[in-house]
Amino acid sequence: MDYKQTTAPNNTQTRDMNQLSDKVGNVYETVAIIGKRANQISNALKKELDAKLQDFSMPQDALDETFENKEQIEISRSYERMPKPTLIATQEFIDDQLVYRVGSKDDQLK
Repeated sequence: MDYKQTTAPNNTQTRDMNQLSDKVGNVYETVAIIGKRANQISNALKKELDAKLQDFSMPQDALDETFENKEQIEISRSYERMPKPTLIATQEFIDDQLVYRVGSKDDQLK
């Protein structure tokens, strides 16, 4: 998914938890679903950013001898301007773009 094209807001908004939890029926399960999705998004963005910044690393880099070029800084800034993973996950949950399964007590191992 292209997270740069998301409709999530860049700043935090107050949400009505009762309205959010109506889909699942439990506030805690709703938070767990959004939290797990936020972790997935965070990991995907980290891998994507690391892959882009890998092009700028040089094998002979010394620990005290690092320099940054303007392209590397611009890539980092573009990721910093993006909405946080929790905001993206919450917006996906509100827009019904998440697929989740709520287990029942019968599904648990005894």
